[in-house]
Order: sequence, then C-alpha cells, then structure tokens
Amino acid sequence: MKKTSRRTFVAGVSAAAVITGNRVAFSQKKYDDGASDTEIKIGHTNPYSGPASAYGVIGKTIQAYWKTVNEAGGINGRKVNFITYDDGYSPPKTVELIRQLVEQDKVLCTFNTLGTPTNTAIHKYMNQKKVPMLFVATGASKWGKPKEFPWTMGYQPDYHTEAVIYAKHLLANVKDAKIGVLMQNDDYGKDYWEGFKEGLGKEASRVSKHVSYEVTDPTVDSQVIQLKDSGANVFFNIATPKFAAQAMRKAGDIGWKPVIYLNNVSSSVASTMKPAGFDNVQGVLTAQYLMDPTDKQWDGHDDMKGWVEWMKKSNPTASLQDASNVFAYSVATLMHETLKKCGDNLTRENVMKQAANFQKFRLRMLLPGITVSTSPTDYYPIQAVQLSRFKGETWELFGDVMHAEST
Repeated sequence: MKKTSRRTFVAGVSAAAVITGNRVAFSQKKYDDGASDTEIKIGHTNPYSGPASAYGVIGKTIQAYWKTVNEAGGINGRKVNFITYDDGYSPPKTVELIRQLVEQDKVLCTFNTLGTPTNTAIHKYMNQKKVPMLFVATGASKWGKPKEFPWTMGYQPDYHTEAVIYAKHLLANVKDAKIGVLMQNDDYGKDYWEGFKEGLGKEASRVSKHVSYEVTDPTVDSQVIQLKDSGANVFFNIATPKFAAQAMRKAGDIGWKPVIYLNNVSSSVASTMKPAGFDNVQGVLTAQYLMDPTDKQWDGHDDMKGWVEWMKKSNPTASLQDASNVFAYSVATLMHETLKKCGDNLTRENVMKQAANFQKFRLRMLLPGITVSTSPTDYYPIQAVQLSRFKGETWELFGDVMHAEST
C-alpha cells in the first residue's frame, strides 16, 4: 500500500472469561479530569436516531458491557461512568455534544464515537484539547496519523485498504469488468472511493458510472437505475446499512445482477442483508475481521459461546444476528483492557500510551489469526481481513486471512 503509516497487506482470552475487577497494585495515583479513586468517566456519541440509526445498537451494547463490568467490581476498583448521547449522525450536533462531554461532563476520554463525518467534525477540537479520542467507530484512514493527531486512534481495518482489496479481487476474477459505484457523499464514502481507484490503478477507466447520495435522501433507487443503465457488471456498494439494503433490493427488483462488493460496515445480516431480501444478496462479497454471529462454523468456538451467553444474560433484547453487537462487544473489550493497563495512572497521556502499546493482542471475537497491534507510530489496531461471500442466509469465509505487518 502507498501510505507508509498504514501497514502493508500480504496474503497469507475466551469470551466466557469472567470480567474481573481485581485491583492492580501501583505506587502512585495520578488523575486527570474524569478519573478518581471511585470512577472513570467515558464519553460517547452514537446515532440512536436519524439516517444511520441501524448503528444505534452499538451504543446500547456498549452500555450493557460497562454495566457488566461495574457489576463485577469495575476496573481496578473504579466504576465506569459511560455517558452516551444521540447525535443523529449530524456533525453539528456531534460538535455540540462533544463540547458538553469535554467541558461540562469532564470525561477522561471519548470512546468509539461513530461516523466518519461526525468524527471529522470533532477531530481537531479533541486534539487541541488533548483529550483521548479512542477506537473511533469508523475506518477512515485519517484516524491512524499519530504525528498530526496524537490523541485520535482508530479500531477497525481502514476503508482505503479494504477498497484496494476489492479492486484487486475483481480485476483478477471478473472478466471484462465494467464497474458501477454507489457512494455516500461524505468523507466516509470518499475514503473508500480513493482506495478503490488506487486498487484499480491503470484499470480505473473500467468504472462506467460513479453516483453518490446524501444521507438525507429518502432512497437510492434512481442511482441504482443509473448504474444498471451504464451496463455495469460489477457494483461497489459504499453505503451505510439502510441505503446498502435499499440498493441491493432495488437491483433485484429491476433485474440487475452484477457482482456486488459490499463495504464491511454494512455487512450485518440483521440490519442489511435480511432487509435487502436474501434472494437479492446471494454471492455478495465483503471483507471481514470479526466472527459473524450467523456463521455456524463458530457455534462451538469459546469466543462465540461466551458472547452468546453474555448477550442472553446482559443484553437480552439485542439481536444475535446483528454483527454490530459483535463489533460493540469486541471494541469495548479492547477499551476495558486499555483502562485496566493504566492501573492507578489515569491521566489522559497514560491512556493514550497504553492504547498505543498492544503487541499481537488476541481480542475476543476477532477471526482466528487476527490480532491487535499498536505502537506510538502505529495507530491502526486491526489491519487484517478475510474475504467472505454471502450464501443462503449467512456469510462464508474463503481464501487466506490477509495479514498486515507494520512497515
């Protein structure tokens, strides 16, 4: 890959564990805003309403996770005070709420704030205030730039690299490819689009039609009709769950049957594939890094058994078919581990130091062979994926896990 700060792809604790509150012995206590002998205050924004409300389950599952942690005694004896607000996927609202979290609620850090346009709106502010902005719920490549933005770290594999993989796969596997692209018109969509063009390289002229939509649009039906009319036999679907499902359903309705590449952030069976209609999504391709809860091969795996057990006990109203609940549980586990490593030094500087100090950490619910690694110069925690194809009512992994090694 081009960017030296991103890792280069090359082919190639069980979930049932009890969440403990055991105290780690440290010699001296140090606190910044949001931390004390009894509490760790964490801020969060999420679209519980609005065009991206399918992701609202992430916030709810994270809330359930911290409740479980607190019931088990907290982190090093401190209870987590998780303050979450609904920003409706609106950047101006996110700015307002983040200011409230930092200046009024005085959180130690923010965690897993969701959305590329929304996080972009608070990116500079959080770094100016020197408040950790950890494991953001967006794969835009900008979250891995510690030199320019030392207080912001991503979590999932970045969109740019994911799109490069799709481009290279289709060039190798689709004869006479003619490509139609649907893109959400914001930084999230553009990050995927730039990576896709890079992956196509000299074959970029194979894109026969590139259309976009706004998150305020009621449907993307007209855009899908334009793509079909262009003669495209490949469809790169860069859309959040609501619009991704609409697009694939419309393609089916009008008899358009291209090879479909779907961005990972909309690969949930419950929120995208089922609403699109299973008949319309057979053979769709995506890249995965987490165990999909509908994939039966994981039924006997300790991680999945533990997650299902936890969901039934601590998050009983949530769907066991929604991959967003796996994502939320997994990223919350990483935040939990980061705070646990801080011990009694709960300063913002130390929170970032510990977040940037994971070496091949085996995080619950990651696909086998995928681990978390970070360093002061590497702010991309997860940079490995495996391609997957939709069959029946679930995803089937194929090929090798594509590992990422730091450059």
